[in-house]
Amino acid sequence: MAEQKPKFEVLYSEEADAFLGEQSDKVRAKILYNIAKASYSNDPKLFKKLENTDIWEFRTLFDNIQYRLLAFWDKRNGQNTLVIATHGFIKKTQKTPLREIQHAQSIMNIYFNQK
Repeated sequence: MAEQKPKFEVLYSEEADAFLGEQSDKVRAKILYNIAKASYSNDPKLFKKLENTDIWEFRTLFDNIQYRLLAFWDKRNGQNTLVIATHGFIKKTQKTPLREIQHAQSIMNIYFNQK
């Protein structure tokens, strides 16, 4: 049986890295586990596109706290295999705050302008 390959690789921006570094070891381990799991499966509970945007969110629930890492796809290499995590936050409302989406979009614009 062939070894299953991940559908995408994740790169973490400095902000995403810093967010992960601020979390406890258990929280960070769960977030990274969910991201790894999402890279092998199409599970919207773990990785979901936000409506009317090019932004996606990695979703983790731990101890009744919703952790989110926003991300976008870099499809320029033609293989659709690179996801860039922009930043993370703890979600306190039902909807993803617009300022978080705008922040992710600004990181995405900077990323593509520098390529």
